[in-house]
Order: sequence, then structure tokens, then C-alpha cells
Amino acid sequence: MIMTNHCAHTAMTKPHRMKWEHLLSARRFKQIDGEVLPTRTPATSEGASGLRSDFHIDHDRVVFSGAFRRLGRKTQVHPLAQNDHTHNRLTHSVEVASVGRSLGNRAGVMMQHAGQLPAGYTPHDIGAVVQVACLAHDIGNPPFGHTGEDALRDWFRDERHAPLMAGLSPAERRDVETYEGNAHSLRMLATLEMYAGEGGMRLTAAAIGALIKYPWTSSAEPAYLRDKFNIYQTELPYFRQIASELGLIERGADQWARHPLSYLMEAADDICYAILDLEDAVEIGILDYSEFENLFTKFAEVDKLWATPSVRQKCAMLRGMAIGRCVAEVAEKFMLHQDTLLAGAFQGKDLIDVCAPEIRETLLEAKRLASQKVYRHRTKLVTEIASFPCLSTLLDVLVPAVAARVRGERLSARHTLALGLMAETPFTDKDTPYLAYMKVLDFVGGMTDNYAANLAREISGVGIL
Repeated sequence: MIMTNHCAHTAMTKPHRMKWEHLLSARRFKQIDGEVLPTRTPATSEGASGLRSDFHIDHDRVVFSGAFRRLGRKTQVHPLAQNDHTHNRLTHSVEVASVGRSLGNRAGVMMQHAGQLPAGYTPHDIGAVVQVACLAHDIGNPPFGHTGEDALRDWFRDERHAPLMAGLSPAERRDVETYEGNAHSLRMLATLEMYAGEGGMRLTAAAIGALIKYPWTSSAEPAYLRDKFNIYQTELPYFRQIASELGLIERGADQWARHPLSYLMEAADDICYAILDLEDAVEIGILDYSEFENLFTKFAEVDKLWATPSVRQKCAMLRGMAIGRCVAEVAEKFMLHQDTLLAGAFQGKDLIDVCAPEIRETLLEAKRLASQKVYRHRTKLVTEIASFPCLSTLLDVLVPAVAARVRGERLSARHTLALGLMAETPFTDKDTPYLAYMKVLDFVGGMTDNYAANLAREISGVGIL
């Protein structure tokens, strides 16, 4: 693996404080025959200075990817929702990116005024990096959202399927048994999309760093607490290079401190789902408008609100005012805690955790209300329960066929037909069982809710006539 002088120095000294001139690196990396190498910087070769910055190129690569487009048919809160006004993962990601850009721009202006912005960067560069991370933060989510994650994990952890895990290393088995949307987001960006198998979208190091909430592998100690991690073994060499380029503080073997801008990405996501999930619930009749109003009127100009007869418009006004207050508060707290963020020593659960009580308690109460009345609503529960047999039906057909192929066993007629469903998946003779199973997870995890539900019904025989 080639390392720059800066990267080698970082790896040897293990700095006690991260530096913005490294954290905002626009360097990109590719993978050739397993080796991670620097690649060209497109913004310097487009022929017109300022046409697109590297971070704008990142934005465009995410937006024009197939994985991003498929988010339009993936669950946000309400699986297979019939109401056109409710959010899906695509609209959610776009809105999170808008809030993230505002957070980044605001923090960038304050950094500039404080003399903390490195030479050659503008406040809008901070906003653009956070915006890219927000756009991509859900790009690896499977069909049916977090319930889909649970269904995929359950199948591979089932003792009946233990023989299929034979030959995998403990780290590989842990990856396969723990589908993680965050880790698959990195996999989409670094492996699967655009330059498939050769660095993926080849985004800037800064954008990748800002995306990563859990900078460790599935085998690291923190991953066992909540099954949360960002790095599969397949992307580990790539992320090691990214971490070295950014100067992320090492916390242990293949475990790093977070990039400070990832906290802004996380806050943008939290703000949006705390508020917008409830707005959706009002829209489809699960939640009474008065409950939404009681939570957020403290942020509103009440005279303007009362002058609006439409419940939908009142919700929109309350949402806009609440998001505005949250953005101002979170950006301020980011600056207040910047020293501990750069030192990898931030003690809060997240930035919202250190916000003013009015902001923090309102968002926490919004999440509690959603948990009680939205996430446990019968219509949602029924569809989520159905996602388990749906995804199990797909894996029951695909995994044994792939296992037989990669182990050189005789393929049954059923196996051959199953492999035909994955005809566009690039299996090779070099695939180990681990790599083959990851490709199955790529295939199933990349499905939309509709496609997974329809395919499972079709191959189960229920829809044969």
C-alpha cells in the first residue's frame, strides 16, 4: 500500500489532536488488485477553475448513483406507505442534506471568524462536505429499514444455517451475520457503485470521514454493544488509508475517533427524523395535530401560525421554525466543543445531548412520542413482521445456491435457477464463501421494499397463478 509522507507520519505519531488541514483532505483513492492508491482530483482537471469543487463532484456522484435513486422506494418509517406525502429514504436523505448543509455553512462561518478555517477553504466547503455525508448516510439501508437489518441478521445467525458459515473467519462470520446499513453505505460508496471493485465512487477523504458514525469493524468491542459499526472486512484496507489521510486518532486495532463533521451529519439526521416522522404521522392520521403543535409551538411565531387554516401548512411552519432553532443551537455547540471533538475526547452522546434544555428535551420528547404512537402502530408492526418471512424466502433460495457454486459442488436445478436471479452479480472463481455471501447481501440489501416483497411472493409459489 502506498502512503504519503503525511500518512506515514500520522500512522507513526498517533496525534493527540486532529487538524482541519488534514480533516478536509480532497484526496481520493482507488483500489487496484487489492492495493489502495491515490487517484486524480477531478476538480483540477475540468479546465475551468471553480466550475465544480471536489466536494461538489462528490455531491453529483452520490445523486446520480443507482443506489441513491433506489432510496425512493425504501422505507423511512411507514413501509409501503400509500400516502404520497409521507417520506421515503430518498426525500429524507435530501432533507437531511439540506439541514446538514446549513449546519456546515453556519459552523464554517464561525470557524472562519475564529481563524480556524485552513487556507484555501471557505465556509461553504464545510457545508458541502456535510451535505455529501448526509446525502449518502442511508444509501446502504436494506428493504424495510432497520427491521430489514434485523431480518437479514436473524437468517444468518439461525443455527440451521451454521453449516453454511463453515470456513469463514470469526471476523468474516461476524460481518455476514450483522448486516449494518451504515457499513453497507460505506460499501456502496467505496466498492459497489461507479468504479465497481476499484474504489467505488472514489469520493474525497473528507466526505468519507464525515459519513462514518462508527469508525470500527464489526469485531471491535464497541460493535458488540449495539451491533453498530461502519467497516466490513471488505472495505477495511480502503478505510485504513482514509483514516491515515485524515489523521483520525487511533483508538485501537482498526478503531478510530470520529471525524468532527460526522457529528454535524448525525445531528442533521436526528433533527429531521425527530420532527418529520411526527409530521408524517399527522399526515396519515396516526397522530393528532394538537400533539404535534404542543411539542413545537415554543419555537413558533404563534400569530402567524393561528392565521393559517390548513393543518398541513401549520405543521410545515412549525417544522421550519423548529429546524431553524435546532440548526443555530447545534452549530453553536459544535464550536463550543470543537477542541474535544478534535482531540477525540467528546463526552456527549451526540451534539444534541449538549444542546440547551429547550432544544434537547423537545427532540427527546418527539422521539418518545414517535416510539409510543408511531413506530408501534399496528399498520407498521404488521408490515415489519411480514418483512422477516419475505427476506427469509429470498435468502433461503439464494444463499445455498451461492454456497454450492463457490465450493465447487454440483448445482441442482433449483440452485441454477436461483443463480439466474443474480445473473448480473459479478461472481468469480476467486470468490471465497465470505465474498460470495457479501454479494448476496449486496443484492438483497440493494432491493427496494416493493421489489423484495414482489420477488419473495413470486418465488414462494403464492403468486404463480
